[in-house]
Amino acid sequence: MTKLNRSIERGLAVLEVVHASGALSLAMLAERTDLPKPTLLRICATLESRRWLIRRNSDGYYRLGSAFPRADGKPKLVDRLVAVSKEEILQLSEKTGLAVDLAASIGGGRIEIVDTTRSFRKHGIYPETIGFRPSPFHSALGLAYLHAMPNDSRLQAVKDLAERLPRQDALVSAQLPKMMKAISAQGFAVRAAGHWGRAVDYGALPHAIAVPIVAGTEPLGAINLVWNARDYPVDTVVRCHLTRLCKYAKTIGAAYQASA
Repeated sequence: MTKLNRSIERGLAVLEVVHASGALSLAMLAERTDLPKPTLLRICATLESRRWLIRRNSDGYYRLGSAFPRADGKPKLVDRLVAVSKEEILQLSEKTGLAVDLAASIGGGRIEIVDTTRSFRKHGIYPETIGFRPSPFHSALGLAYLHAMPNDSRLQAVKDLAERLPRQDALVSAQLPKMMKAISAQGFAVRAAGHWGRAVDYGALPHAIAVPIVAGTEPLGAINLVWNARDYPVDTVVRCHLTRLCKYAKTIGAAYQASA
């Protein structure tokens, strides 16, 4: 009987566990594979280099990467976007000193936060945002993405959203044409003053500015700078960091298109 390759067996075991679970920490992987953490780190680093795994910036959890083989032969938009943005959002956060959220399109005019550099210790704002779907009409991310959509698609999405979202969102949707003009004029979307995206147990009210991420003509999602509203006014962040935010959004869009 031919001897099996133990390293390959271990790598496949890791992929099977992540595939079944969605996203796992190193400790969870160790528990479910019965492998020591140093061994897992080497396996995961190898799989990351092949883009079969990706480690999220926000919590260090591993999930399947953009190159992992799929039934249709194509990586999902979210996986590809996270893969090409991973280092970029870290650099943007380091250069600005602010937190960065990355959001991906999930259809129907909605987006979902898929990666973040938020740290409560560094930024003083609520960090657990992965999987959260920002308001299309109150959040900087949601407005930036809507602005990037083709007009016909946006109108249909807003109509559908107004029927499903809370009443306060539906009322704001009537003001959307005016809001879209403002975004065109200033070059970014801004979080509505006083808007709480979700109930939180700690952290301050944040400010945020966002721009869309576009590959060619396809809006993929949006990226923001987000910070404790007590630290800086919006105008200061716009003056100091908007150019850099736009540059990184373009870099991510180009990298996504090149990865196709």
